[in-house]
Amino acid sequence: MDEKNNTIAKSELKSHGIALEKNVKILEQSSVDALSSRGYGTKEKNFLLLAFYEALYLLDKKILQVSSEKSNDLNFQDLLRFYEKINDNAWVNYLIYRDLRSRGYVVRGGFGVGIDFRIYERGSYGKNVASTLILSIQEGRPLDIEYLTSVMKQCQSQKKALVLAVMNRRGEIVYYSVSQLTFTKQGNRNA
Repeated sequence: MDEKNNTIAKSELKSHGIALEKNVKILEQSSVDALSSRGYGTKEKNFLLLAFYEALYLLDKKILQVSSEKSNDLNFQDLLRFYEKINDNAWVNYLIYRDLRSRGYVVRGGFGVGIDFRIYERGSYGKNVASTLILSIQEGRPLDIEYLTSVMKQCQSQKKALVLAVMNRRGEIVYYSVSQLTFTKQGNRNA
């Protein structure tokens, strides 16, 4: 029985990362290839850089161990504190990332003004471009309409759908599709 458990433990993907100032670095080539092929991280020369939300997700799934540059092992809370130093919305972004991954999407970091994530339909990662861009917000926090309009225009220029991922007060995530609203000038109704 011990032999069987050892075989299972050895066959599980277990990667090790080093927490840097803005991301987590994976050096083991087998882990770099395995994680990259599953849509995690950004491949550099011979290493992989994970965004903190990706590292938190993998740490939570027990696929990744993370240590500091001083070789101290980091737990989930420690790594979250690293992330919070560079992103005030760290917890919300992690929860949205986790929710999208649990729904089977490959989730990559966003780009441009305001886009937190881009998602790939199931089975399309590596074959097609991302079809949807995600803007993360919290219920109760105001969202400037001009800002939303700017983000919407950016999405339209790239022929992508925009989805608002709203974390409500209970910690649940609700998704809203956003489409352009246009107003047209009507003739004088009093004439």
